[in-house]
Amino acid sequence: MDRTLVIAWLSLLVSLVVLAAKVAAWMLTGSVALYSDALETLINVAAAATALFALWYSARPADENHPYGHHKAEYFSAVIEGAMVLATAFMIADAAVSAWRHPVLPRTPFLGVAINVGAGALNLIWSLVLRREARRTRSPALAAGSAHLMADVWTTLAVVAGFALVPLTGLPWIDAAIAGLVALNILRGGYGVLRESVGGLMDEVTDLDEVAKVRAAIARGGRGAIEAHDIRMREAGRMTFVDFHLVVPGTLQVDAAHAICDRIEQSIREVVGESVISIHVEPPHKSKADHPPRRGMERDVVLLG
Repeated sequence: MDRTLVIAWLSLLVSLVVLAAKVAAWMLTGSVALYSDALETLINVAAAATALFALWYSARPADENHPYGHHKAEYFSAVIEGAMVLATAFMIADAAVSAWRHPVLPRTPFLGVAINVGAGALNLIWSLVLRREARRTRSPALAAGSAHLMADVWTTLAVVAGFALVPLTGLPWIDAAIAGLVALNILRGGYGVLRESVGGLMDEVTDLDEVAKVRAAIARGGRGAIEAHDIRMREAGRMTFVDFHLVVPGTLQVDAAHAICDRIEQSIREVVGESVISIHVEPPHKSKADHPPRRGMERDVVLLG
């Protein structure tokens, strides 16, 4: 089984263990703050299951109906996760309002807090594992999972810190206030997940550092050509798509032009890894070096030697 899918299966298992612990902490205490923390972890379980399916589906090879592959499936899982986050935030906010109107001191608070701390520690460890794997595989699904788990860790810390004040102060409304803050934090996180996933579906520009690396790779591999222009990049899951126009001397043989393209493709793949590269070869009169660039495309031309 692919290593990324193994990580996704383990993520689902970890999320289920953490959910069980947080539900136990809520049932022991009756705290609406711990209830809100458990609800957020329920999102993690659903998100882990969705990411597992998306990673499996995105790994399928291209076919007649999907000639560019299935890589964007990972972004759909992030959209679903973002929607669940927003729905859960509203549920928590409703519970917080109810608890504010009818405050009740939690039962056996410190036992519940201890269980929650253990669950939060497990989330922290696994979030760091996912972050490392996301960087290695360039997987949006794993990166989103890591970010979401880290947000859950911060939520747990806030809940524990604030919840400890309830038995010390005897003020039950603190529990409801913490739940309200958790709801706001989840709303913020849900917006971020939706924003990034929609950006991926809309083919937003790749990170500018990555664009600069690809431009440098074209320059390294483009010896014998004149220039490269109309450089475009997009990412779909772990796959990077690059296309541009390559201007070559009019006297260059087809075999020689093909060899230049091969060098450039190899140079780009050394930078971005798994990728689909399309190069349109053009004659010298198509050069844009001596023409003013289009608005927003000031860095569109790479001069080659």
